Amino acid sequence: MVDLIIDDKDVTVEEGATILEAARSAGIDIPTLCYHERLSPIGSCRMCVVEIEGFPHPMTACTTPVTEGIKVTTNSERLVRMRKETLKLILVNHPLDCPVCDKGGECTLQDLVHDFEIDSGGYQIEKVDWEPVYSTPLIRYWPDRCIMCLRCVTACREIKGLGAIDIGGSGFGARIAVVDKDKCESCGECINVCPTGALTENLSRLKGRPWMVERVMTTCTYCGCGCQLEINVLDGKIIGITTKDDVGINKGSLCVKGRFGYEFIESEERLTRPLIKKDGKFHEASWNEALNLVAENFSTIKASHGADAIAGLSSARCTNEENYLMQKFMRAVIGTNNIDHCARL
Repeated sequence: MVDLIIDDKDVTVEEGATILEAARSAGIDIPTLCYHERLSPIGSCRMCVVEIEGFPHPMTACTTPVTEGIKVTTNSERLVRMRKETLKLILVNHPLDCPVCDKGGECTLQDLVHDFEIDSGGYQIEKVDWEPVYSTPLIRYWPDRCIMCLRCVTACREIKGLGAIDIGGSGFGARIAVVDKDKCESCGECINVCPTGALTENLSRLKGRPWMVERVMTTCTYCGCGCQLEINVLDGKIIGITTKDDVGINKGSLCVKGRFGYEFIESEERLTRPLIKKDGKFHEASWNEALNLVAENFSTIKASHGADAIAGLSSARCTNEENYLMQKFMRAVIGTNNIDHCARL
């Protein structure tokens, strides 16, 4: 264990922890933009600078490990001034268009701009029109809103192990670029970690502010992993999927199906009643009619050809309990071991 002092408060943390982690464990807030709990420290935004007694220059709290007995100051006139100037530089190419930005109301950058009382003034440069090219059409890229925090690049590499995006160019011309489009799985991990409106969902036409949308926590139905997600509902319709970093076995991560596979719910082609084919055409039927027809045919086939003439295929989109009932039905009711699962096909 390592003992240190942060803002005149005695703090004890495990060896190897950073100053930022030590401060948060003690309830001391240090502003950040590029830091994310699931990613290796990036240190790109410079918002988390702190003063350490005996050192002439401030250091980034997210990348600096604690050492025994150091005294750290997280809030001083000097640090406030530096953070404010850093924000002004970040906003050089970033439009203050919060009223029309999809991230408005839950944007880390927006919160910091408010906290540090920054208006539209500051540093001015010639506007550059960047081409909004991204690795998947399910995600919209807004280059002028990107603050180059590199969360998306790091998450793509570290959490998903893909490396589909990276830094392109150098200096002021550096931007997030697609380096291997074929590696992109459209999982949306980059959206999940983006602290601004630089990456937004490009599937739903409807959008909604956090206070307008009801977020319903549920379990993804696409496979048996049990990932947790939030269904975003506006006026009775699903307009998007979000996640929480500290909830579920997925910790905020989803696959392309979980994050973007919700359009079928409102599809006009979705079946809502059983269909029975008569004279070569499908006709709507009641559940009793459909189930009775299936039961009669199963009984006929079993009586004529034996139970092994029937096979069952279960699905990952069912719950464990439903899959259990399916195999029990095939073995105990039908009388066959011909039961398999779609994951093997």
